[in-house]
Amino acid sequence: MSKHGNVILVGPMGAGKSTIGRQLAHQLHYEFVDSDHEIEARTGADIPWIFDVEGEEGFRRREEVVIDELTQRDGIVLATGGGAITREANRRVISARGIVVYLQTSIEQQLTRTARDRKRPLLQNAEPRKVLVELMKIRDPLYREVADYVVDTDSSNIKDVASHIAQLITQPIPPS
Repeated sequence: MSKHGNVILVGPMGAGKSTIGRQLAHQLHYEFVDSDHEIEARTGADIPWIFDVEGEEGFRRREEVVIDELTQRDGIVLATGGGAITREANRRVISARGIVVYLQTSIEQQLTRTARDRKRPLLQNAEPRKVLVELMKIRDPLYREVADYVVDTDSSNIKDVASHIAQLITQPIPPS
């Protein structure tokens, strides 16, 4: 594997980046890192609190620093936050420093998977379906821009998706 030997997972909230990422890291014998958890560990505060105090822009600045640092490592599976790709600097380092897998999922699955999660600041004070649809309009092209592979997570179990990704990224790339 090239690109620092990292696998970077992008996609919307509820796509399974953290869950699938842990399983994939286990299968590849890589370290698993979640950029949101890293931000929380470094600040001593959870993401909703950071959003409340610093706003989304403050959070995105922190996220950019963390993603830049983490992607300089080698042999990790990195789960990024759903909005990480909104910053051009993140798209640049994600593309350059790892094999990028876009975990694609439907709005219905996102709603189901995030329904009880109170740690999603962008869904807290709004109609979740409307927010998810609007975010997808903006973010889907950005996910596709950085993705080396697009993998649907709606109908497969975690282990199967992780195995599929492992197979995709470890097979030889045919000559152009």
